[in-house]
Amino acid sequence: MDDLKTTTKDKMQKSMDSLLHQYSKIRTGRASASILDDVRINYYGQPTPVKQLCNISIPEARTIIVQPWDKTTLADIEKAILAANIGITPENDGNVIRLPFQPLTEDKRKNIVKSIKKLGEDARVAIRNIRRDANELGKKMKKDSEIGEDEEKKLLKELQDITDEWIKKIDESEKAKEKEIMEV
Repeated sequence: MDDLKTTTKDKMQKSMDSLLHQYSKIRTGRASASILDDVRINYYGQPTPVKQLCNISIPEARTIIVQPWDKTTLADIEKAILAANIGITPENDGNVIRLPFQPLTEDKRKNIVKSIKKLGEDARVAIRNIRRDANELGKKMKKDSEIGEDEEKKLLKELQDITDEWIKKIDESEKAKEKEIMEV
């Protein structure tokens, strides 16, 4: 019974981590190095994350500077950033690549908030699906006489409490990200 609760919590934690990772990639009008997490270039035949090939700094709130350790990769990094379609046009001066973030318009902010809400709802659905699967296992345990009726009711209530806790965390992170986006 405790194994089922632990497994359920772990799965719900992974759903939350996935949501937070997706939120970290959403442009807020402020520079964030996490938008380069999935940008890779072909470096000596290996798809290599850009973050492993250069120094990434944020000197101002709306600028990221990408300074490769190997200057021969500069053009490849620029192409990879363009191909990643992150909504920023890189500026290459021969030594570094600058990524200037434009301030978000009101319409763009509202669209981003819509996508945040959709990601949050998808995470809530995932949490509920995990709860449903755990509930089915609990009912199966009762049917197989591994636990009694009282233990089953207690387990289902605890699973619901765990679910409510994770839904609340999703709601809080969604509100925080929405507030960050709508800030001018």
